[in-house]
Amino acid sequence: MAELRYGEDPDPSDPSPAGPLYVPVRPGPSGCAARLFRTPLGDRTAVGFTSVLRLTATLGPDQAWIRLAEPALRVLTAPLGVTTVTVDPQFTAPAPRPMPAPTPAFAA
Repeated sequence: MAELRYGEDPDPSDPSPAGPLYVPVRPGPSGCAARLFRTPLGDRTAVGFTSVLRLTATLGPDQAWIRLAEPALRVLTAPLGVTTVTVDPQFTAPAPRPMPAPTPAFAA
């Protein structure tokens, strides 16, 4: 079996920096805080986009953002136990809505 060079490896063992990212944020008590998301398997992940266009296409035009380098985003979220950074996710589920109170099927 031929050994792959680092640049040819489809799944490198060392994560490479993605560069400056547009990171979605939400208001917090001390300014803004990076929004954390969940992967399809339920793990928490930080998210960054490579362009404002990609961010707004996924999260909408009203989503606030800040510009952060990928290593800075990792350092920011590491104390929270978040070790994954997802770059340019293309799908997000809508936020859950409160369920209305159940109504009885048969009135007594």
